[in-house]
Amino acid sequence: MAEVKLRKIVKRYDEVEAVRGIDLDIADHEFVVLVGPSGCGKSTTLRMIAGLEDITDGDILIAGDVVNDVPPKDRDIAMVFQNYALYPHMTVFQNMSFGLRLKRYPKAEIKKRVDEAARILDIKELLDRKPKQLSGGQRQRVAMGRAIVRNPKVFLFDEPLSNLDAKLRVQMRTEIKKVHQQVRTTTVYVTHDQVEAMTLADRVVVMNQGNIEQVGTPQQLYHNPRTRFVAGFIGSPAMNFIPCEVEEVGGGLSIRLTNELSFPVPVTRAAQYQNHRQNGKLLLGLRPEHITEAGQHLEPGEVPFEANLEVTEPMGMETLVYFPVNGTQVCGRVNPNAGARDGAPLRLAANLNNMHLIDEASGRVI
Repeated sequence: MAEVKLRKIVKRYDEVEAVRGIDLDIADHEFVVLVGPSGCGKSTTLRMIAGLEDITDGDILIAGDVVNDVPPKDRDIAMVFQNYALYPHMTVFQNMSFGLRLKRYPKAEIKKRVDEAARILDIKELLDRKPKQLSGGQRQRVAMGRAIVRNPKVFLFDEPLSNLDAKLRVQMRTEIKKVHQQVRTTTVYVTHDQVEAMTLADRVVVMNQGNIEQVGTPQQLYHNPRTRFVAGFIGSPAMNFIPCEVEEVGGGLSIRLTNELSFPVPVTRAAQYQNHRQNGKLLLGLRPEHITEAGQHLEPGEVPFEANLEVTEPMGMETLVYFPVNGTQVCGRVNPNAGARDGAPLRLAANLNNMHLIDEASGRVI
């Protein structure tokens, strides 16, 4: 078993606390992604697991053993970096086998492992080339192959796709996921790209200012965020946050956005928000895909309204529309044939079945 456990992990640099007492359990064979903005502590956490950073306080356990004082080379982990770190004078085969040769593995075993890794990564024809003869994506595959041949307990990836162009990043995401499905090694992956996190992870760990905001599957984080930070960080375009008040109207609840615009709260959510009518400043959270063109037949929970569009962004399969609500810019997603035009009105519908109500002071989703 190769589970990884973090217990009250703290990292301080002089007076700055980069990681603030986080707890996390990563199961054997699991693919976990640490995601968050620059400076949130995700790379520092990964480097502490690797042994490249000392721990100020707490414990790290790999396969049940505390490894706080174990050197990186003895932790049985393999790390893939952003810059590949390949030896330019060595061939692909020599780069991939370097760690095994240092440990004096038999030549037959080395060849078997390198050939198997090259097959998995589809780079068998590149084994005699040197790094300067490879593209960026091929170099990243070689770096992954060097990790795979070691058959470690844990893979650690530190923003491995940051140096690739957008198209190649998408391709390599798929490759990494396919490799994990075949190799099934416990994996911890760091990225600032929430799309990368959502597409790769079994579970996503959202970090902010040295703390863990929320841990869950991509679907849980997307549909049931616990905080405004998670709601705004996961999803592209980001969730809309519109200042609002909760009112009681005719025995039900209503979300008032402006003097002219209010949305009735679906009956299924009324009990959840009943006690928050006098809760100070509230925000209505609604993702762009839940603001669409209004059809002739509205589903329960869909509320039509008129919006004056400021900007439209045709994206091919959809059009993003932007309009103001009481000084806040709101984004919606409509069909490209909906007739959206810059500066023109459009009848839209908000799907309140997918709404979130957020306490602005605490940042918590109610």
